[in-house]
Amino acid sequence: MLHLMNQPDPRLTLFAGVDGGGTKCRIRLRNAEGVLLGEAEGGSGNIRLGLELVWGNITAALDQILAQNGLDLSAYDHMSLGLGLAGISCLDDAVTTIKAGPTFARCDAASDAHTACLGAFSGRDGAILISGTGSAGYAWVGQKAHQVGGWGFEVCDNGSAADLGRSAIRAALEGFDGLGPHTDFTRALIAHFGGHPADIVHWVTHAKPRDYGTLAPIIIPFADKADTVAVALVKRSADDLARYIEHLHVLGATKICLVGGMAPVFTPWLRPSASALLAEPEHDALEGAILMAHGVSNGMTTEKVPS
Repeated sequence: MLHLMNQPDPRLTLFAGVDGGGTKCRIRLRNAEGVLLGEAEGGSGNIRLGLELVWGNITAALDQILAQNGLDLSAYDHMSLGLGLAGISCLDDAVTTIKAGPTFARCDAASDAHTACLGAFSGRDGAILISGTGSAGYAWVGQKAHQVGGWGFEVCDNGSAADLGRSAIRAALEGFDGLGPHTDFTRALIAHFGGHPADIVHWVTHAKPRDYGTLAPIIIPFADKADTVAVALVKRSADDLARYIEHLHVLGATKICLVGGMAPVFTPWLRPSASALLAEPEHDALEGAILMAHGVSNGMTTEKVPS
């Protein structure tokens, strides 16, 4: 549990932190003394998928925790909520997100990268690099935020599960067409979809980033077996992450935490110069969001506190 130095607000008796990514959102609730009251998971917390959907996922999970503690929606009047959500990339995003939700005693919003960074370094300067369904680099140095990457699956998300899956499909199709190596991996990936490129075309028509990310568990075992195509794909993703890590260091972060579901997958593939800059996070993104709920800077100087 983090040690909080801020003067307590007597109106606030509950502090909730939300960590929302492309696949799911997680919520943790503590009381004013820091005692854990519960945790829950819900659906996606990426605001680009729609604020009505995201707030529905958040409140469903939050209300589950409240019910477990014999509380109802009136608890919102005494709750400070810290939102760390994928898709928030500017002040307007944060303001729009807060306005779209229910009224709490206090509500702050920032990117999931910011809350992950706050948690990783207990509110001090540092940087994190998230590698999950998507990816984003973020440094918090001298009360100034620096975002690196994280601009969305359509144009970025290098070093993520979704980007790895998309690159794998491209390599498999090139192998099928004779434009690149056709290995055990590329054949297995095409077989996974039904055995013909037309099956892949049908799949990608409606696929979301999280769907591309589900291909990562197929790729990694082939890379571990030294399949040339799979190795090249994983190395490229690791090299993308290394570029981000080294640039975050240039921006002033002495240490960087590599976090997210793909972090343990890609870490062994990083070049030594990047690996040397890594540190273990002190706390997770949920604790970072709770720190923000306690008034630690959200990096965007916005909050909603009802009068």
